[in-house]
Amino acid sequence: MVGMTAFAGEETRQRSVLKDQLYESINRLFNWLEENGYRGYDTFDGLNATFLRPLTFETKLLRTVLQQGVRRFPLNTRPLLGIKKSRSTKGMGFLARGFLRLYQATGDPVWRDKAEFALQWLIANQSKGYSGACWGNHFDYQSRGFYLPKGVPTIVWTSLIGHAFLDGYEHLKKEEYLQTAVSACEHILHDIDSYPYGEGVCISYVPGLDSKVHNANTLGASLLARTYFHTQNPGYRELAQKALQYTAQYQRQDGSWYYGEKANNHWIDNFHTGYVLDCFKHYYKSTRDERFQATLDKGYKYWKQTFFLPDGTPRYYSHKTLPIDIQCCSQAIDTLVFFSDYDPESVPLATKVALWTIEHMQHPTGYFYYRRYCRWLVNKTPTLHWGQATMLCALAGLYKSL
Repeated sequence: MVGMTAFAGEETRQRSVLKDQLYESINRLFNWLEENGYRGYDTFDGLNATFLRPLTFETKLLRTVLQQGVRRFPLNTRPLLGIKKSRSTKGMGFLARGFLRLYQATGDPVWRDKAEFALQWLIANQSKGYSGACWGNHFDYQSRGFYLPKGVPTIVWTSLIGHAFLDGYEHLKKEEYLQTAVSACEHILHDIDSYPYGEGVCISYVPGLDSKVHNANTLGASLLARTYFHTQNPGYRELAQKALQYTAQYQRQDGSWYYGEKANNHWIDNFHTGYVLDCFKHYYKSTRDERFQATLDKGYKYWKQTFFLPDGTPRYYSHKTLPIDIQCCSQAIDTLVFFSDYDPESVPLATKVALWTIEHMQHPTGYFYYRRYCRWLVNKTPTLHWGQATMLCALAGLYKSL
């Protein structure tokens, strides 16, 4: 009995030390965010380069060269190119979720106030002219398949931000937050096309375009399903089920998913897979419909076995580790914590990932680096949603779980 008591005491001490480490990292990051007014760069903001944008002559090829050149160059050239730090809608959504988690974990009203500030900012900064609440980029964006002007909403942004409002409703009991999530679902139903395939449908990435990728489709489904739980609107559940059916039928034999089914989207990466797994789990939690359980089991097993090194390093692609991308770090922690009731090994692995990331990717001033290409080459750009916001959200979730 004495031995068991000593063991329990040591485990409690280690947990306390770990929580202190996490909170210290969170506080450093929070101080950096405060000092920068919740502004930072974005990985894809290259078209905001006022000095070089005219030289693209608004062609797809040259817009892509400029955007990807700024993104991939290992040094931060944005200040030289006239690209300014900005607030990001998706970033504010992740920050709201992180602050809510910290409020739950600590009871400190400072975190509640910060969450409400972020949610109110999002209400005031919606995209205009659509059937419901929706959000887009603060910059023009050129993808492989389409050009997206600033402010045009995407289902990825809208769905992830919608989850922040559902978190706000569940923890702060403000009806306004639920109604904002409902409004976002109405946007998905009325402004975004859904394309039938087999027994399912795929929800497009953006209004007015046929752009089908799995994480966007499932994110839309997850918001619909989670909002259905609170409203019992059958239309939300029906579209969510059909959208997940589309992605389920394209699961590959090993349990993975391509980013999308078009030939130029045939890659498999860590954080997009994490999004998809989260969405299948949200659907089950919200509906108790078990039809996708085998899909979820197979996908989670593949993801966990494929994307982590023994020391917790999160790999980027299924076939290679580098570059170490901060979005892979944050989404890995977040997904692992979300699956803590599903897998007893998930939180210990999330802890490994978090400690590795703090040691190798956090600047002494508190912000997190964008990418590590190798031991000696690091892109230290302080991106906002891609890094600072997602890491605060993920670390807060891990801290709350301990």
